[in-house]
Amino acid sequence: MADIETDYLIIGAGAVGLAFADTLIEEDPDCHITFVDRHARPGGHWNDAYGFVALHQPSANYGVNSMGFPTERIDTHGPNKGLHALASGTEVLAYFEKVMNLRLLPTERVAYYRLSEFKGRNEAGEARIVSILSGEETTVRIRRRLVDATFYQTSVPSTHKRQFDVAEGVDVVPPGALLDLWKRPEALPEHYVILGGGKTAMDTAVWLIEAGVEPDRITWVRPRESWLWNRVYTQPGEESLEDVVGMQIAILSAAAEAQDGAELMHMLGEDGYFLRIDESIEPEMFHFATISQGEVDIMRRIKNVIRNGRVSSIEPGKMIFRDSEIAVPEGSLFIDCTASAVPFRVRENSRPIFDGDTITLQPLHVPLVTTSAAVAAFIEANYDNDETRNALATPGPLTDTPATYPYSLLITLTNRGAWSRDPKMSAWLATARIDMLSPTIAKLSAEGSPKLAILAQFQDVISKNMPAMAQLGMKAKAVHEAA
Repeated sequence: MADIETDYLIIGAGAVGLAFADTLIEEDPDCHITFVDRHARPGGHWNDAYGFVALHQPSANYGVNSMGFPTERIDTHGPNKGLHALASGTEVLAYFEKVMNLRLLPTERVAYYRLSEFKGRNEAGEARIVSILSGEETTVRIRRRLVDATFYQTSVPSTHKRQFDVAEGVDVVPPGALLDLWKRPEALPEHYVILGGGKTAMDTAVWLIEAGVEPDRITWVRPRESWLWNRVYTQPGEESLEDVVGMQIAILSAAAEAQDGAELMHMLGEDGYFLRIDESIEPEMFHFATISQGEVDIMRRIKNVIRNGRVSSIEPGKMIFRDSEIAVPEGSLFIDCTASAVPFRVRENSRPIFDGDTITLQPLHVPLVTTSAAVAAFIEANYDNDETRNALATPGPLTDTPATYPYSLLITLTNRGAWSRDPKMSAWLATARIDMLSPTIAKLSAEGSPKLAILAQFQDVISKNMPAMAQLGMKAKAVHEAA
């Protein structure tokens, strides 16, 4: 006999699991939820992130549906000036603790097993939860579904395994260690080497320069250049409606002309919808990183950029690549930013969201994972069978390159189209804080605002160009599946 019973056992009390639970509790007032998570507090990978991490997207549309951030404002200084605020990692963790302690647990319909791991099921079909500290096992009878909120196995620099060798005497640290440099004033590095070309490396570059490190004291190993989503086109609210919808119109218009994803991204980059650090190089990477022009301007100050591929090993005074060696100043501090937020081997294992006794949370509006999780919870609570549910919830891939981006874009457009045609879904989205556009459109519609004229343009363009978008997306799907 099981020790406890629950309707939904959610593996992972990070952003995705919390967003799902928050909406499910609201939409299904009779359900009971149990969380199991290996961390000591809610927030998932945010507990392990580097100290100067912040959201890429505005805080206004991140997190759970029922609770906003206290810092939902317009930034008045710094590289994000004039745009909606981006909560810091500390603020995000405090927010998720409030979600758990002030929103979910007080319902008395939520149980939370922290510092514990899900260990599969026993012969009776009961879930096994094992305490990391005591080893004590708790068995759980799941009345409805197991919810996997850890499908993408988010990796951060402080926990990932290095893919290069480090010789004795070489100082290699994760980005978070930079915050402790003040403790060693007599032994500060003369030179800094950033390893990696993703958003973590970009954050590190901006942080070093803003902290006072001269750009000529920084070497940056960037194996690939990346397209970056211009944050101007991710802003919520009616003042940004024309920019946000205008970008969607631009994407669909470009899709009618582009031969592949790389050409699509290039066309959009030429119009400023996507940014790149070095405009002389065509990017080979796209991981949905969102950035401001101000941050790009800061990063461009670093001139010593090495594009020899990935480092294979580091020895005192030099870095070794597959076909070359590069000298670096003795005593350089190497900052390891090479962790991939979502391991590629996991990205390929997409499966139905709703599948028998299991829900596997994946992006539905790529890459907005908390929005997607809340939508999945609404679908679970409001529709009668998995065939209907999955018709509203095709999982989209977090693609790696410009060539594969149209595939995820096609999935997003397909899902959004299905939601807009479903009265129940569209009514809920019109009140959802985690949806960037729907509440603004609902408000302006009630007011009869002339700002909605741009939606007519969007409808015209999507009717005209969706076949070309579908063709481009399927071509990208083939590339994605062959990778």
